[in-house]
Amino acid sequence: MAFVHGKNTRVKIDDSGGSLQDLSAYINSSNLQRMVELLETTCFSATSKTYIGGFPDAKFPVGGFWDATLDAHMEGILGKETVSVELYPEGTATGKVKYTFEAILISYEATMGSNAATAWTGELQVTGAVTRALVS
Repeated sequence: MAFVHGKNTRVKIDDSGGSLQDLSAYINSSNLQRMVELLETTCFSATSKTYIGGFPDAKFPVGGFWDATLDAHMEGILGKETVSVELYPEGTATGKVKYTFEAILISYEATMGSNAATAWTGELQVTGAVTRALVS
């Protein structure tokens, strides 16, 4: 088993014009949160609840240090049409894992502090499937 360092992660997100942009220089945290809807199927006379899996869902929270270029990018896509996202947890070299999906930026905020670097966070709601492939 080979572990990887997070510093190799690359994140690309469409801008308001639909062009994929590498935002890795502005991002220092991201999470691809994948979950499945849970549907209860418990019937009369049951002694315990039962369930089946439903539709998959995913969110993509991201964050980093604020910059005017990053701010313009995120403001341009906030709440707009879906954007394409590419996530490379191991970097972009051939044979490495790559996730692609469409998403909507549903939140974006900047956080300022008197003794801290200005930071930002955002959350993208995935719409449709997350595709896992290898970089070719």
